[in-house]
Amino acid sequence: MKRKEKKVKRILFMLAILLSLVMISAIAEAQSISQVLLIPREGQSGDLDLMLKKEVAVMTDMLQKAGFKVVVANVSGQPIEGIIKKLKPDLKLSEVKVDDYAGVILACMAVGLFPGPPVSPGTVSIVKQAIAKGKPVAAVLGAVYILAEAGVLKGKRYAFVDDPLNPLPHPKDSRFEGAIYSGSGVVQDGNIITSGVCPFMEGLAGMHDCTPELTRAFIAKLGRKK
Repeated sequence: MKRKEKKVKRILFMLAILLSLVMISAIAEAQSISQVLLIPREGQSGDLDLMLKKEVAVMTDMLQKAGFKVVVANVSGQPIEGIIKKLKPDLKLSEVKVDDYAGVILACMAVGLFPGPPVSPGTVSIVKQAIAKGKPVAAVLGAVYILAEAGVLKGKRYAFVDDPLNPLPHPKDSRFEGAIYSGSGVVQDGNIITSGVCPFMEGLAGMHDCTPELTRAFIAKLGRKK
């Protein structure tokens, strides 16, 4: 009887060790997955459901398939709701710690072009910190304004739907002074990756939506940073 009890205890002990090893492995694997911060530009959208489906969902799906965890943050932490689609942020911008993320990607959300709604100071701060720490930052069309507002485009090549310093009939946007306009396709200059065409602009003007290409370039840059 005692021999059986010892055998059972030995088996239970071995099972406990195996379970501990599995848990340690799972924790290590979870910690090894790099996080990416996704910040949707906030304001009145031309077509929120379209942008949630064709921009945010595409970015998220591609990043997750590449092995990254996507964390969404906005000013309020409240859901962004279209008529059909809904995006629930994981945290507020004020709760973001830039060191926790491999990079930052900014979604256009079809928020109005020039002059556009005010840019969140929290987003500007995060962009500045990310660039200063050598992290990749990607932005599509309306979100490129955020990079200009942060002053990180000076001396850099960037993409936009047209030249913000010569965008007739609109007045020029002085936030882009010192930056180098390089067309509407995907443009990469160091850790900054931009695109001048979003899904909404594709439908509006028949231009090619560069969201997948921009996300691929962002993933490639992240891959060298992991």
